[in-house]
Amino acid sequence: MASEYLKWKYRDVKPDKPIVLTPQEKRRNWWRYHWWHVLMAVILLIAAGNLLMHVLGIGQDQPDYQIAYVGSTPLPQDSVKALETALAELGQDCNGDGRVVVQVNSYTDGDAVQDGSGAANSYAASVTLMADLTDCDSYFFLLEDPEQFQRNYQVLRRLDGTLPKDTDTDYESCCVAWTDCPTLTALPLGEYSDTILGREVEGSNQKIFSGLYLARRGFWTEETTDYPEESDALWDALTKGAVSL
Repeated sequence: MASEYLKWKYRDVKPDKPIVLTPQEKRRNWWRYHWWHVLMAVILLIAAGNLLMHVLGIGQDQPDYQIAYVGSTPLPQDSVKALETALAELGQDCNGDGRVVVQVNSYTDGDAVQDGSGAANSYAASVTLMADLTDCDSYFFLLEDPEQFQRNYQVLRRLDGTLPKDTDTDYESCCVAWTDCPTLTALPLGEYSDTILGREVEGSNQKIFSGLYLARRGFWTEETTDYPEESDALWDALTKGAVSL
């Protein structure tokens, strides 16, 4: 039996009435404890959306022609842009988007890098180059060492359009020197100014490309690059009058 004192002490105590929140107060209370989760969800959705757009090529200019540069040192960005612009004037709108886009894909071996990242860069370039070759992205090739490239990958077509045999190591029949192509040497490429390997360099874009060789991809299966007929036509235009042909 409860004591009379306790009865007296708690004689006026009544349970609290439940608090009824308005819809606006409920929303404010929920946001107070969950705003961080909403923010993270938004960030993840934006990242996933950007990745999907990149994979699908949404919002990006899709190239009509792709060129793989393979060399020991990176090309100046000014030189790359000048080449892409000049070659676009010789090509055609293959994908019907109203623009002619030439894309240079650069793959450098990284040996010239002095900060210790050369090996990692070389490996990354090798992996991306293999992906390019597997997916048949690049039709044209600008090569610093065509003999080594053909020995390693065996993907180049002969200049006469035929496919070399697996045992054929005659790389000279698969490439033409830049300086031997009147169309290439006449391209209005202008000058470049860029930072390469930590130092400021400038000079003629034609001189940058003069030591390279032009080659094109051969296809031994039904899988080919995009717009092979248009690419063949551009190849004919670039090599017209070439000394080696």
